[in-house]
Amino acid sequence: MENSGQMVMRTGDGITDENSPVMVRVRASLPFLFENLPTLDETKVLIDKEINILQEKVMSTKTMFHILNSKLLLKETVNAEIIILTDDSPCLKVYDHIESGDDDFSLKRKKRHAARENIQMCMLFAMTPSTDGICTYSTPTCVPLIHHEHRIYRQVSMDLPVDVIMVVSEMEPFGNLLEILKKQVCKQLQLMGICIKSHCQSDEFHVPVPHHFKLRDSGGQFVTVLYPYGIDEQLLISVRESLHTELGLPTDRPCLKRANVFKFPEDQTNDGYLTNTHIGISASGVSGGELFVVQGTYTYHHYMQDRFNDDKWGCAYRSLQTLVSWFRHQGYTDHPVPSHSDIQQALVDMGDKEARFVGSRQWIGSTEVSYCLDHMLGVSSKILFVNTGAELGSKGRELAMHFQHQGTPIMIGGGVLAHTILGVDFNDVTGDLKFLILDPHYTGAEDLKIIQDKGWCGWKGPDFWDKTAYYNLCMPQRPHMI
Repeated sequence: MENSGQMVMRTGDGITDENSPVMVRVRASLPFLFENLPTLDETKVLIDKEINILQEKVMSTKTMFHILNSKLLLKETVNAEIIILTDDSPCLKVYDHIESGDDDFSLKRKKRHAARENIQMCMLFAMTPSTDGICTYSTPTCVPLIHHEHRIYRQVSMDLPVDVIMVVSEMEPFGNLLEILKKQVCKQLQLMGICIKSHCQSDEFHVPVPHHFKLRDSGGQFVTVLYPYGIDEQLLISVRESLHTELGLPTDRPCLKRANVFKFPEDQTNDGYLTNTHIGISASGVSGGELFVVQGTYTYHHYMQDRFNDDKWGCAYRSLQTLVSWFRHQGYTDHPVPSHSDIQQALVDMGDKEARFVGSRQWIGSTEVSYCLDHMLGVSSKILFVNTGAELGSKGRELAMHFQHQGTPIMIGGGVLAHTILGVDFNDVTGDLKFLILDPHYTGAEDLKIIQDKGWCGWKGPDFWDKTAYYNLCMPQRPHMI
């Protein structure tokens, strides 16, 4: 197998704080054909040759880039049908010409400048011959050629999903973009060739798919990793281990699995669930407190979702669903978020409940939640017990340590209620503490404003807990894996 580091592209190097960065994303689907020769070594040589031909085509004058939602076309002579940017115009000016459905175009333009939305482009090739009569890449267009050979020919055909991201300074001259873009596309094509060769076996060839990851604690740097389509994550462990070492990433948690991929706004899909509902919530008000919150992404699960009426009995089931969603989003598992009947059946299968429990409306607690996490995901949990709700006010240090080192959401059950704890704001000197609570008892629509304004996701003081009830906290532990 080729060095896994040769299948990585870094984004964001070389940009200083003097000028704000502009992210450009180019996508294209390029047909790629090659002959599957009798030996793999021969085929790999041919793959390199065909990749070189594609690169020559990209670097030719036939290649151009259309800036989506605009009339800008970036090609050898920078022009557009109506709007023209000069070669020395800063890239920042591109935002002035990106249109949207907003009625107030000037307002939308200001928002684009402030938000620094990605500049999206698609790559195009001119289909008509060049007017200068010069052939610009290996397959000549000026003279038709027919080659006939009578033999067995095994062709491999795939579409290469080019997806390049790059960061440039907002003051980068617009005229420089064309050459930069071409070189970046060619670099990714080179890496695609390496990926195809690294994972081919006899008659089996996999399409290399770019995945973009935003690295934590790296100043917002992105890396793009090419993974072969159709190969299971378990078979790529050695590749990820090498990449984690090369990039200085933790070796005890997934950072570069497919589930960890960064979702750009244009990639977002609406599956009906809100994610990370705590983002944007006002400060807790704890004087001198330090914030410790859940790390990563989760989805909010609550009463009455999925067209299922679990009002007044399903809160712990919903909290468990939120916990499972966290492990899915962080790449620890591809196990689907379980339904109520899935949870009940799991408890029956492991011998904790009798068969009649399936289909009932019986409550579950923190212990059952920990059993399900272990049974379904192989995730162990710590159970923290407190005699009364008042005692939770003295657990700030333990909870802070959990969110700092584990970062998983916590399910808490007490009396007849269950909640999810997403974080704490804790003053280690005074002991002042507030809890960031996600409440599964919400029965309304997926309206983030209502959820935050009405406190369904928000800060609660120690008096939120029932002083007469005891509580168990299920604190899931991260599995050590890459």
